Amino acid sequence: MTKELSSKIAAKSATVAVVGLGYVGLPTVRAFHDAGFSVIGFDVDQAKIDMLRAGKTYLKHLGSEWVEALAKSKRFKATTTPSDLAAADAVMLCVPTPLGQHHEPDLSFVEKSTAMVAQTLHAGQLIILTSTSYPGTTRETCQPILDAKGLVCGRDYFLAFSPEREDPGRPGVQTQTIPRLVGGIDEASGKLAAALLSAAIDKVIPVGTAEVAEAAKLLENIYRSVNIALVNELKPVLAAMNIDIWEVIAAAATKPFGFQPFYPGPGLGGHCIPIDPFYLTWRAREFGHVTRFIELAGEINSKMPHYVVEQVERALNDEGKPVKGAKVLIIGAAYKANIDDIRETPAAEIITLLGELGAKLNYHDPHVASFHKMRKYNHELASTPLTPANVAAHDCAVIVTDHAAIDYALLGEHSQLIVDTRNAMARVAKPKSRIVRA
Repeated sequence: MTKELSSKIAAKSATVAVVGLGYVGLPTVRAFHDAGFSVIGFDVDQAKIDMLRAGKTYLKHLGSEWVEALAKSKRFKATTTPSDLAAADAVMLCVPTPLGQHHEPDLSFVEKSTAMVAQTLHAGQLIILTSTSYPGTTRETCQPILDAKGLVCGRDYFLAFSPEREDPGRPGVQTQTIPRLVGGIDEASGKLAAALLSAAIDKVIPVGTAEVAEAAKLLENIYRSVNIALVNELKPVLAAMNIDIWEVIAAAATKPFGFQPFYPGPGLGGHCIPIDPFYLTWRAREFGHVTRFIELAGEINSKMPHYVVEQVERALNDEGKPVKGAKVLIIGAAYKANIDDIRETPAAEIITLLGELGAKLNYHDPHVASFHKMRKYNHELASTPLTPANVAAHDCAVIVTDHAAIDYALLGEHSQLIVDTRNAMARVAKPKSRIVRA
């Protein structure tokens, strides 16, 4: 089985299926299709499949031309039919791993997708989980579901973990160009998974086990969470001393060793950093350990929207205006600059908190036309145009996301008050507005 699959991979005659066509899955489709493989794209969302078949993209940051070409390709099939996965030699599972109500891991998507793949699992097939989870997920959750088919892992079928590394919106960066880790449940699985990924990814780094790869992915995101928490904690401390934290970070960053700059913000967003660290904190408790440092970082970061709202309250109060009844314009709804992704965006929490205080809210985002329903939020808002009249009609503008397409000079010219969580107004020379950093 190993030689047959290895030969197919080398000849690029293997068919690769991607389960879950979101922010990880769709770029994965692109990587393997561009590498010359036949690709099956599976998703339970019929709307996504219909758009792909029509050559239309639902992820704007990926562009549209390649999706148009994909729809015409004889090497691509978009489907919602699980039985179509039987034709695949390799299956990449790119499904969400959210948190439950009490910050516990929710592996329901992993379990359901693995069970679906198990229905058509056949000898010689390779399964690769890419969804971020705690160490042991691939071996303890996925393998038993697949083993129930009656095939033996490492002999009849193969199983590995290769964590996704996506950075939506970063210019010049694609799935193909980001180094990729991979670890197998066994040696044969690891080698086959590394061979497959190497055929589509510029650099692949094999590690000893799936657990090493799982832990490495969590470490990457915990590293960012902890360092962002550090500067978020310093922000109000230095502000109380009348010291500009942005200038402090810039000064520290001149050191050519031993320091990497991280920047404060209104809170964390996206699917990774606000969620992934808690997968390890939960897993650690099963082994009798408490990860206080990681949990503290999560606590600090999750409180930042509250800090922003407090600064809005104070800034309006200094203008002689209460929050209740004030017209507030939120600038940026996406969780990070230059993309349309609102998953876990701090803008949603800031809008909720200001709304609870009685503020009248609008938002502007050139990439997000409207808020769709989220796990915790259901804001019925549509992006308002950024015009001089609209800006001037609000008592305060709050910069949450610093998109490059936003006209900050216009904001500085026509807004009465700006609460800036991203230091975006530093790029505007002599704004007329009163600027408050938060």
